[in-house]
Amino acid sequence: MRFAMRKSARWLVVGIFAMLLAGANALPAAAQQAPAATQAAIPSNQSTATQPTVGQQAYSLPPDKLAKAIALSRIRNILDIVGSLWQIVFIWLLLASRFTARLEAEIKRIASHRWAQGIFFFAAFFIILWLSGLPLSIYGHYVERSYQISIESWPDWFSDDAKALGFSIAVSTPLLLLFNWIVGRWPRRYWLGAWLVTLPILVIVFFVEPLVEPLFEKYEPLQANNAALVADLEKVVARTGTEIPPSRMYLMKASLKTNGLNAYVTGIGATKRIVVWDTTAGRIPNDEIQFIFAHECGHYVLNHVPKGIVLTAASFFFIYWFCARFAAWMVVRRGERWGATDLGSRTGFLVLIFAITIVGFLLEPINNGVSRYFEHQADVFGQEAIHGIVPDPQKTAVAAFNDLGKAWLDDPNPSPLIEFWLYSHPSTQQRAEFAEHYDPWANGGHGEFFGK
Repeated sequence: MRFAMRKSARWLVVGIFAMLLAGANALPAAAQQAPAATQAAIPSNQSTATQPTVGQQAYSLPPDKLAKAIALSRIRNILDIVGSLWQIVFIWLLLASRFTARLEAEIKRIASHRWAQGIFFFAAFFIILWLSGLPLSIYGHYVERSYQISIESWPDWFSDDAKALGFSIAVSTPLLLLFNWIVGRWPRRYWLGAWLVTLPILVIVFFVEPLVEPLFEKYEPLQANNAALVADLEKVVARTGTEIPPSRMYLMKASLKTNGLNAYVTGIGATKRIVVWDTTAGRIPNDEIQFIFAHECGHYVLNHVPKGIVLTAASFFFIYWFCARFAAWMVVRRGERWGATDLGSRTGFLVLIFAITIVGFLLEPINNGVSRYFEHQADVFGQEAIHGIVPDPQKTAVAAFNDLGKAWLDDPNPSPLIEFWLYSHPSTQQRAEFAEHYDPWANGGHGEFFGK
């Protein structure tokens, strides 16, 4: 499952402050976006949930896939860390070489209107960042194709990447102009004004995300493709009270791009909907999809979205405050050398972006730690929600994690440090082991969220 807060918060920070590592596609966090192993389709009316034998890990891979999973995880982790550090280094190079200062001067010479100058400057900045990250993105897609995660052709991949760049420029450039104007208008308290403007944007991001996704993916009504699955999902809807009618259940044509598995809930209010990948429907049993969906419902029932918004808003308050002072310190120390003596200038504003990029990287473990906590709660909720709907919630949950892990080639034993810094979800091994032993109904007990 992909937790919407992680994805949306990243898009917000990246979009507003140009923290865009060009070419880095947003990936479903449910399984670290790994390649799906090619395997025969499983009839949707037949459950394959199995309990691991004594002494066997709840999530395990055969030797050949285990070797691939370890190698692939290492590549992904390196790309993730190198990409983040390269973004910081590249922005520093733009400032230290005075490239941005010269770019600002040249645009001023070409365009006379200040707003036009801002549009050209920030659009150019996005394109430059995109080009700087393109080699890593190309290599990442090459790896995904090599391990049979992605089946998207190179022309289609470049098309999606170009569309993502165009969308970022169209949406983020006006926002950057607004924030740049706030910095120039209130040079002493601009961080507070920027924070106040950010609050409604947080909510808008959650609302519009499902409306943006069709720019990159194809959707069809789930009812028209798999009525039996819709009937099974409606049982979970009734159990969890999420109030999502069949008209808002969709099948995403993921098979055009990937062999991976996923199903999720996205949006809020009128845009809330269920999305099931066509690689998932019919390939794993319906009871496993019910568990994955119940996990997703847990995020909504447990108010993870509003909690995430509140936590993000609170953290942004202090991040903006600190970065304002951090950027001011850099301007005093390096501003003249960088051609950024005023934070209200375009180049000066990039110093602020540079500060936020650094702080965002350092705070990533905290953000991921909160996300892992929410994900564990949703796992508990999901397993409890399918109690009474499927024959054995433990076996179903364990089987679901195994199918997801095998499809994405998740490493069964990731480094604790890597998990702490990079993982927005607990490792698949931890989740499967918890599911295997979670049985609150034994001896007449009840669950944490159901049956009280």
